[in-house]
Amino acid sequence: MPSFSGTPGLDPRLHSALHHLDLKVVRRLEGLLHGEHLGLRLGPGSEPAEARTYQPGEDDVRRMDWSVTARTTTPHVRDLVADRELETWTLLDLSASMDFGTGSQEKRDIAIGALAAVNILTQRVGDRFGAHFLHRGRIRRWPARSGTAALLSLLSTVAAAPRGAPGDTAPGAASLADALADFARTRSRRGLRVVVSDFLDTPPDPGAPPDWERPLRLLASRHQAIAIEVLDPRELDLPDIGLVTVQDPETGRVREVRLTARVREDYRRAALAQRGAVQAALRRCGVPHLVLRTDRDWVVDMARFVVEQRRTAHRLARHTPAVPR
Repeated sequence: MPSFSGTPGLDPRLHSALHHLDLKVVRRLEGLLHGEHLGLRLGPGSEPAEARTYQPGEDDVRRMDWSVTARTTTPHVRDLVADRELETWTLLDLSASMDFGTGSQEKRDIAIGALAAVNILTQRVGDRFGAHFLHRGRIRRWPARSGTAALLSLLSTVAAAPRGAPGDTAPGAASLADALADFARTRSRRGLRVVVSDFLDTPPDPGAPPDWERPLRLLASRHQAIAIEVLDPRELDLPDIGLVTVQDPETGRVREVRLTARVREDYRRAALAQRGAVQAALRRCGVPHLVLRTDRDWVVDMARFVVEQRRTAHRLARHTPAVPR
């Protein structure tokens, strides 16, 4: 397990808090290398598949299924499901709205920590990890690699990424929907896909589904997907401090607003409606949803989420029909 105490922007508690956890992957995978996850096709592995009639000269007698052979009085062998390596790809939103935080950390710091935690929790023999970044309106890609050195290099590079000034995003820049569409199109091999964002993209029409819902649904239809939403408490409620100057981090637009009781209540209702729309869209996509906040211990929240995902995986495995022997 790697240590991140010397990596900028990362929480050194990750090593101890996540040491005994792992993030279960229940979707079957494609691949060429041997690993510790169930594959889609038959091949070298440890998971039994269906029994079939023995073919002399073609089948290995060591795979003979003696119980089926005894019941049918015809020689049968049992195929095995290939064990494959896992490729974990993370889409990390580093847009200007992520450079904000009124708690102990900024949203960007928590997002980078979540990237580290996901890769720590899924690393097994032969597994690889890669990343896509939405940064300054451009989509950047980090190739899939394995090993502690590659993970430290990835995290150091992301932590050192320059922060953009408000409004410096060029016209026609890529949005979260564009990044998700590119993510789904370019990473077709089955595996784990994680999206880390604040999901603050505004739909074109009030009440309309967000632009990113359709590409995320496409992504989740093929891969096991997880959405990690990063929030700051000031995005949900405003303090009673009178006249303030506010700035849109994406466009750079500045306005002076007097935070009266009515303005604060309208803001709170709009924020709750927006968060509710995000939750509804993620439910429609069938994607597990983890919320991390800058005013909470995000490592504890991540650990609780992983434990719940493991319980869900165990329930699914318990209710999956057994292969007849």
